Amino acid sequence: MKRILPIFLVALLLVGCAAPAEEITYRQVNMDEAITMMEEGSGYIILDVRTPGEFEEKHIPGAINVANETIGTDEIPELPDKDQLILVYCRSGNRSKQASEKLVALGYTNIVEFGGINDWPGETVTE
Repeated sequence: MKRILPIFLVALLLVGCAAPAEEITYRQVNMDEAITMMEEGSGYIILDVRTPGEFEEKHIPGAINVANETIGTDEIPELPDKDQLILVYCRSGNRSKQASEKLVALGYTNIVEFGGINDWPGETVTE
């Protein structure tokens, strides 16, 4: 027993000192930061998570639409690369936060949420 106790204590100490795994989450940026990312970057997706009807009324040029309500546990064919930068927006910022959390839970690693189209200063297009 005297031999086992020191080994047990050392093992307990090592387990207790182990750093927790870093949790993958999404990043939030303001509208100006998102615009800069779009102007300076490439290879990203702009994801509008409003309803198809809202998307048809107006959306950011080049955006694709996957409604927040349809994001669940299934793979999303429109978003095949889970490491690609995905810039997420909705109308006011609520659904984009929800969708960003769901995307991270599905394994997406490069999600940036930037609020809502209500604050978008650039042009919009209709379908």
